[in-house]
Amino acid sequence: MRADRLVSLVLLLRQRGRLTAETLARELEVSTRTVLRDIEALSAAGVPVHAERGRHGGFALLPGFRTELTGLNHDEALAVLTAGSARGEQVFGLGSALASAMRKVVDALPDSHRVSASDAAQRLLVEPETDLLSRRPVTDEVPGTTMVEVRRAVLAGRKLRIHYAATGQAPQWRTVDPIGLVTVRDVAYLLATRSGEDRTYRLSRVLAAEELPEPAQRPDRVDLDRIWRERSARFLSGGDHITVLIRMNPARREELLDTALAVRAEEPDADGWLRLEVTFQDARHAEWALWQLSTDAEALTPQSLRTLLRERAAAIAARYADSP
Repeated sequence: MRADRLVSLVLLLRQRGRLTAETLARELEVSTRTVLRDIEALSAAGVPVHAERGRHGGFALLPGFRTELTGLNHDEALAVLTAGSARGEQVFGLGSALASAMRKVVDALPDSHRVSASDAAQRLLVEPETDLLSRRPVTDEVPGTTMVEVRRAVLAGRKLRIHYAATGQAPQWRTVDPIGLVTVRDVAYLLATRSGEDRTYRLSRVLAAEELPEPAQRPDRVDLDRIWRERSARFLSGGDHITVLIRMNPARREELLDTALAVRAEEPDADGWLRLEVTFQDARHAEWALWQLSTDAEALTPQSLRTLLRERAAAIAARYADSP
């Protein structure tokens, strides 16, 4: 870990020039005392880092101390930098690792590529924290220590012990054979087997995790995309899920997709609206989702849902029929 930190320290000084010990400590998430020790270690190893005294002092490298990587062209460097700007950098707890990788890529570029790619990357923004309506995305929070244990077991191919809080149940410890990690709309899942049976765990419900020394029982090669499709299909076909045929204003389509479990079919309607076949968790979920869309959507089937929405609208109308 210290070797990686020393590399990051050198790259920060290369890219930003003179930096104070406090700034370096903040960037590297360590104490200023650790930074000072690292500076001494770099100097002892022959890295030309020196201290500049005074009010605007700090640490800096001698000019020209860097290596160049010519294998990346401008567009490739731009793609890497743009990807690094997305909120996806926090997926699976790899945000700090990605930040370190970005520093290495930028530092290794030739001067001509580095300046133009960095400037161009500032013109592109992927998945900002809010949309035009100032709505923040709902992102599952997974403790860093838990994420590290889960990720380590998945990549090492070892059994994993998790303290899992399933919906409506008391948390229980379970030992599973991890297969892989999947993220969908900022929600992360662990795909695993337990006693030979397929299991899918939402990572935000894993309260604690422990990598075990025993090897996991799983195939050497895996097609996560195929496994996810199969498990999604089984999930949608079970339980109290309800499928609804809807006519709706296309301007509200994304709002519907944010709440639905799945869209099974979609086609334009004669009047410019859309006709969709959508699956919801249950009837209550469907009623709530359609109510949010007001007159911009109409449930065509099932009739039971139409009845629920009509009765709800009638109750609201009755409430406001007279002045208070």
